[in-house]
Amino acid sequence: MKLGVLTNLFASMPLDEALAKFKALGIEAAEIGAGGYPGKAHCDPAVLLNDADALKNWLSTFNKYGIEICALSAHGNPVHPDKATAKAYHDDFVNTVLLAEKIGIDTVVTFSGCPGGSPEDKTPNWATCAWPDDYLKILDYQWNDVLIPYWKKTAAFAKEHGVNKIAFEMHPGFCVYNPETLLRLRDAVGDVIGANFDPSHLIWQGIDPVAAIRALDGAIYHFHAKDTKIDKYNTAKFGVLDTKHYSDELHRSWIFRSVGYGNGLDYWREMISALRLAGYDKVMSIEHEDSLMTPEEGLRHAVEFLKGSIIREEKPTGMSWA
Repeated sequence: MKLGVLTNLFASMPLDEALAKFKALGIEAAEIGAGGYPGKAHCDPAVLLNDADALKNWLSTFNKYGIEICALSAHGNPVHPDKATAKAYHDDFVNTVLLAEKIGIDTVVTFSGCPGGSPEDKTPNWATCAWPDDYLKILDYQWNDVLIPYWKKTAAFAKEHGVNKIAFEMHPGFCVYNPETLLRLRDAVGDVIGANFDPSHLIWQGIDPVAAIRALDGAIYHFHAKDTKIDKYNTAKFGVLDTKHYSDELHRSWIFRSVGYGNGLDYWREMISALRLAGYDKVMSIEHEDSLMTPEEGLRHAVEFLKGSIIREEKPTGMSWA
């Protein structure tokens, strides 16, 4: 297992400067935003696919610092009910797949997306309950008329171009937001669909990350190292469904934290061990979204925390005591 980072936390820096910072911290791998919500500050596939010199220089920057590219990310909503919005996210995903093919990367990270509640809707509709019956009708439309057909076609395209791992971040607000919905789409589309396992989005839903990892045995294709702190007092009063702005940390039921500031060492070591048991032994990609720390401090703390817990060496083939 290697220590990595989602590089858009330093999107305001030139790539060379960002990689120098990562190298100094001991980071070995980089997940690069290539469109959608992560942006294109360090990677614009439309440019790199059409300019051989630009691509060569871009790749040489990673070689300069000995940092490998572990995945490309194009989180978006390609099934958005607004056709222009959906097309923009779809085009970003397509270009990201084509760039991944060109540079030999087999993993692209994204969201499942969320359609409207009907063909007439103009905005996404995230249904989270089974009654009144309107919500079951919404879910039937979203999954059977939009989501599954779209990803069957798009996943086939990805596989044709060497991307055999589409890693969905299970994120509330989108149709795939927990292990059950991830596995539902995987069953419908095929094993090209897997998880970008980001525990931060599961923790506040009340999901135990270790139990979720076990449920996703063999279906985890990427990992975001990000933590969540549950405020037990606000949660006791209001529950976990919280729409207050993320900057209102004092009054929210939960906030995203740097690794180790939401849950302790034993919690994360259990998670890391569970990942190995479930067949994931690639990269722990640090994602910084801690509103109490600067990106520099949050990343530094996450690296220091994980360095003592990550399992680096290959799994032993035998038991020396047996």
